[in-house]
Amino acid sequence: MPRPREFDETEALEGAMNAFWARGYEATSTEELCAATGLGRSSIYNTFSSKHELFRRALGHYTERGVRQRSAVVGRAPDGLGALRLLLTATIDDELGHHRRGCLVVNTIAEFGTSDPEVSAQVRVDTEAHLSELAHVARTGQADGSVTRDRDAGEIADFIHSTISGLRVMSRRGAERAALNGVAEIAIAAVARR
Repeated sequence: MPRPREFDETEALEGAMNAFWARGYEATSTEELCAATGLGRSSIYNTFSSKHELFRRALGHYTERGVRQRSAVVGRAPDGLGALRLLLTATIDDELGHHRRGCLVVNTIAEFGTSDPEVSAQVRVDTEAHLSELAHVARTGQADGSVTRDRDAGEIADFIHSTISGLRVMSRRGAERAALNGVAEIAIAAVARR
């Protein structure tokens, strides 16, 4: 009879996610992963099979968490433009509250590029889902009159997604809140209905 696991896998993924998020894939050692997850080396490999698989699972944990957080933010908005504004504000608050770690997905793109097909596919799925969500918010804003109809909702989604990624990179380089807020305000002005 197999022995039951004596740890919380979600907590282990959270710890691994934070380790990879802080240092990147290559720079995170097995010892650091053991410390971050509370697991021994053999438990990590027995449960996740490899550092690469643990990374992919941690990245999945990060993206699932992001979906929940974005949905909660959008749900508080009075209209489509308000939802976009809240998403940008939440990005800035998250960056300044998390020691300027950037976005694990953006960091992963910067580290891996397209060199790892499995990671690239995972990033592509998350990016497409995020863009779909942003396009829905843009269409909602166009319908309620708060977002410009001069641009396609998909183009607006690409623009806001790029702005969010840019804010994350700006934060990593040490930009202050005023600079981050300035970029967010320019983005909102660009998509607001005039």
